[in-house]
Amino acid sequence: MSDDLPHYHGHRDRLRARFMEVGGDALPDYELLELVLFRSIPRRDVKPIAKELLKRFGTFAEVLAASPSRLMEVDGIGESVVTDLKIVEASARRLAKGEVAKRPVLSSWSSVLDYCRTAMAFMDKEQFRLLFLDKRNALIADEVQQSGTVDHTPVYPREVVKRALELSASALVLVHNHPSGDPTPSAADIKMTREIIEVARPLGITVHDHIIVGREGHASLKGLRLI
Repeated sequence: MSDDLPHYHGHRDRLRARFMEVGGDALPDYELLELVLFRSIPRRDVKPIAKELLKRFGTFAEVLAASPSRLMEVDGIGESVVTDLKIVEASARRLAKGEVAKRPVLSSWSSVLDYCRTAMAFMDKEQFRLLFLDKRNALIADEVQQSGTVDHTPVYPREVVKRALELSASALVLVHNHPSGDPTPSAADIKMTREIIEVARPLGITVHDHIIVGREGHASLKGLRLI
């Protein structure tokens, strides 16, 4: 019977067994990607596809975050594969968000940073996200306020504060991404943050921080003493 099976059949069983034995953290990106591809590509050697995806996009996280149209430029990737990859991406975001929602944001700052990077660091367009907090600094809501182009997102301070008032939020954490990968704040980022702080302060709303994320890491305007 084994003579009739394709060469990758045993590889799939061995890789699944190794995943169950040592866990995903012990596997390189291409093998974890293979495991995801097994489900949607049942009758083909997926190692070359996994390696081509990583060659094109960089890391496992960047493959998951890539747009469907760009993913389908890779030979062997169709709609069913894209759907499976996007399910994994959504699951990762939901898991990271769950860690943030469990406890006060300021006492679980590393979880907040992990969530922000998971949600936004590898996007190809700028996105401005708001974390609305109550008096205990617990998360009330997490909303994308604006999406923009590859290097600009229009943000209107009064709209930000208006939404905070609607949700009865006492504090905010501002988050946006730099698709270039470099999270260094721009002059426009600093100016916009200070404008939001000025509008929010008289209404009793605190802006705890503005976090910028990118492939190369993150920057905190508060940590950099820019606010």
